[in-house]
Order: sequence, then C-alpha cells, then structure tokens
Amino acid sequence: MKRGWRATHALVMASAMWLAGCGSSGGHPAQGADDASTDPTGEPGPPDSGTDLGDGGDSIPDAGDDAGTPDAGPPDAGTDAGTPDAGPPDVVLTLPTTPGWQFYGPQQGGPRFVFAVSSDQGGNIWVAGGEEGLFLLKRGETTLRHFTMADGLHPYGLMRDGKGGPPPGDKYLKVISVAGGKSGTVFVGYEGKPVAKGKPTCEDEWDQADNEGRPPDASVYKSGDADKVSLQQDGTLRVVHYDIHTGPNRIAVEMRGREKLCTIYRIAYDPKTSSVWFGGNHGFARGDAEFDGHVPSWCFDPRPYTQPGFRWDYVCTGVLEHVHPAINGSTANGGDVLLTDRYFGVAITANSDVFFGGQIRSTRFYYGSNANNYWEAQKQTENAPYVSNRIDIWQDHVQGESWPYPTEADRVDDHVSAMSMADNGDVWVASFVHGLARLSPSGQLQGTVTSQLINYTPAARGKPSMAPTSAVAVDPWDGSVWAGGNWWGGITRLKGGSAIPYGDATLGRQFVFGSVADIQMDRSSSNRKVLVGFAGYVGTDGRVVPGALGIYTGE
Repeated sequence: MKRGWRATHALVMASAMWLAGCGSSGGHPAQGADDASTDPTGEPGPPDSGTDLGDGGDSIPDAGDDAGTPDAGPPDAGTDAGTPDAGPPDVVLTLPTTPGWQFYGPQQGGPRFVFAVSSDQGGNIWVAGGEEGLFLLKRGETTLRHFTMADGLHPYGLMRDGKGGPPPGDKYLKVISVAGGKSGTVFVGYEGKPVAKGKPTCEDEWDQADNEGRPPDASVYKSGDADKVSLQQDGTLRVVHYDIHTGPNRIAVEMRGREKLCTIYRIAYDPKTSSVWFGGNHGFARGDAEFDGHVPSWCFDPRPYTQPGFRWDYVCTGVLEHVHPAINGSTANGGDVLLTDRYFGVAITANSDVFFGGQIRSTRFYYGSNANNYWEAQKQTENAPYVSNRIDIWQDHVQGESWPYPTEADRVDDHVSAMSMADNGDVWVASFVHGLARLSPSGQLQGTVTSQLINYTPAARGKPSMAPTSAVAVDPWDGSVWAGGNWWGGITRLKGGSAIPYGDATLGRQFVFGSVADIQMDRSSSNRKVLVGFAGYVGTDGRVVPGALGIYTGE
C-alpha cells in the first residue's frame, strides 16, 4: 500500500556506493593498530584514511512501503537560495486545538519544513527550517522571526587567502540542526552543498581532487559546518562560524589538512565545559562554546603549507575534530573499507562525557572522565583496546573486528536517529529503522521497544522487528520517554509501564501522516514544556503539507 506522501530525504542505506574517505592516501583499515598518529604538538591525530558509507548529503532513512525499507524525514524545500521550488500551492495546515498543546505553523511565520527544534536558556525557541533558514519564537511572542544569509547566517568556511575571505562560487543555505545555548544564543548546523550526480560531495571533494591532481572546489568542501548565532538588542544577529576542519601540518598522515565534516545533523550544548558537540557526516567534533571568531591573521596564510614559517593551529577554528567509532568492513570485491557515518545521536552525561550514535556504531566519548582532554577521550573511542566502546546496539549477524571483515550482508546497521539521557545515567536511543533501545551508562544494551510504539505496523511492513523512530527525549519532570515516528508519524509516550499514543485523535491526520523531526525539552522554567518538530511532507500530488512547531505543557 502506497502512502499519500513521499519523502525526499532518502538515506543511502548500507548498500550505498563506496566513496572516498578520510585522507588522500586511500583505504587502509580503520582499526589496524593502536598507534594513533601524533601531530607536532603531541596531541593524537589518528590517521583517518579509508572509505565510509556516506555521501555527506542530506540523508535520513527512506521508509516507503513500496521499498519495505524505512524512510523518513522532511523533504528538501527548494533551491539553494532558500526559495521553495515552483509547484502547486501548499495544503492549508489545520492546527489542532487539543488541550495541553499549542502549535505554530506557516500561519504564525513558521517554515514549510521543520528539521529540528530547541530552546535556549532564556526560553526562546529556535527552529531549523531547511533551505528557508533559521526561525525564532521569542519568549512571550506568538509569531516566529525568520533569518537567512542576508541576516548573517554563514553556511561556509573561510579561505586561506591572506584575509579569510569566502570561498568562490554559489553559497548554499540549509539549516538542519539547532541547539540552544545561553539566553538569546543558538548553535546552528548546516547541510553541505549538494553536487551533481557522480561528482564528489562536500565530504570527499578535498581528497578526491588531490587524488585526481586538480584544484578542489572550495564552494563544495567549504560548505556546511555550523554557526553560533546570538540575537542582539536591535533584533539583528551576531554570527560566529565554526569552520569544522583541521588545517595543515597537524595530522601526520594528512599534512595538507583535512576537510571531512560538513553536514551537521545534531548539536548539543554543555555549559559545564563550554562545549558544543557536533554530530556530523563521517564523525563528530567539539566546538568551544565561547569562541568569538577573532583569530590571528596567520590562520589565513596563503603560502604553501610546506614553506618554512607556515602556521596553523586549532585556535583558528575553535574546533577539535574529528572522532568516529569506526569499524572495518569488506566490499563485494574483497577490499577494505572504513564504516562510519551519520551521527544523529548526541547526548551529554552528568559528568560531561557524551554519547554519540551513528549509522554503524555508537560510543561513549569519555571527555569529562578524562578531565576534558579531547585527545585522550579520542583514544578510548578509536584505539584497538577499546573495541567494546564501539557499541553495536542492534547486533550484526557476524561479530568480530578481525579479518575477514564483515560484508554488507553480515551487518545490521543501527541507523541511530536520536539519543537522550535519563536521570539514572541510562541513555535512550532511537533508530530510523529499529525503534527504541535503552543502554546502560557503559553502553550495555538493557532492552528494546517496538510493539508499544504508535507507528509499529508489522502487518503493513512485513518486518515485525521494525518500528521506524526519528526522535526521542526523556522528560525530566516525570522520567517518561517521548518517541516520534519516522513515517506515519505520531508520538508515543512511555510512562509508568504504559504507552500513551498521540495520534490522529490528538494531533490530526495532517500531523500524524508525516514524520516527527525532533523532540526536545525546554528546561528554561520549572514547568513542563515539550518541544516537537513536525517535519512536513510532500504529497503524491506534489503539494506540500507544511510542518509545524508543537509545544506540550500538559500532564
């Protein structure tokens, strides 16, 4: 049975084309030894060659009934200028009037498609609106404000041209993640610039161009990344960009520098350590939440990096990058590949460690446990003695990290879509494919949930272990767990041993028919406030059913 909508965020699943990975040297195994490369400062910078699963593009799993493989997420909303594609007029969104709920759609200035929601410490609510940009529901207001590149959003890094100028070529804006910081401040994640079919993506352009002996396209490899955005008294924005890369002369096997992370799927802010954590394509990274964008002029030195006196350091970006709980895999022709991609799960523990959940593996990044030493924590995710910290939640058919490495048929990829911490230190994990799982603080599986979820329909799916779930959040007021459906959406709240459905009767058909892009908790006051991003979708007639921000303040 076909659904009456289509999602245009098709994930390149485990059968994806193998693309160029980290480093220009090609594919060595991901975890062959314990001797991570060390940069000139003595900080570990492990070699990161190989191949990964990803295309670095917008990639949320696709759950079409016709394919039998879960699909998901808000459709792409238009051109790279942020203008919706021409087409039939949007469907008029009917906002529910359910007690305990309040909704904000296009009628209140919201975007057509919602990718993420978050509140800052002042109770202002920020919405990622895809190609339309960034939206703000300021505390006490009832209409959303709208911001684009014209207001200072900066979805691209800067060039080593002597002055830190923008890359050449067209700029691409697509806001896909947000995380509130201090009052009036939000951290904003972007998708990397799309490319023509068959061309290297923003994840691969830097390395592939070098392999092909041509100049890399900076409009591609410098696209995406993240901003710190602060609302000023006069209503304008102050924007600081995080150029998520490593410059020259820092990584022993990538002396020309590396440009791998560009699409930022999830962000989390930790005020205890002034950290902002970025879950991206290929891996994850840490930003300095207090970074003000003022850097030494030598950061943009245009000279060849091999010239004596050339300098680059991490102060130039305010970022330390990148880490991944990667494993080795085998291709159909017997080659070795690095398996890592799409870190949608980010959850901060009470001691400032961070759980990251990816398409293949998850990890507890022991940042706080190592006195906020990023490089030491990196070892405990990537190095061979810590193989148990490359967490396989929905276990592969074939276990082990030695040769022969697992093939696609040997794997059951986890496709993590979100993570959320419980007060007891457990972490709840949502999967675009498999439903929910609960992990202990050390990452041990405590159980899974499928049949209680509102979008669990084994008769229609033919796969009774699957309950596509795109969002999860633990309610700090009562410990209940909120889970959002990844197709035929709806919300399930697990509370006191019961499952409370928020489906057609609560939300209405237009909301339930699509996906739940995000669920977050507004902790700015003592009263419950659950933020829900309803993604929006495109019907088979080409008409858009817009998304919306939902706020729950009930019991």
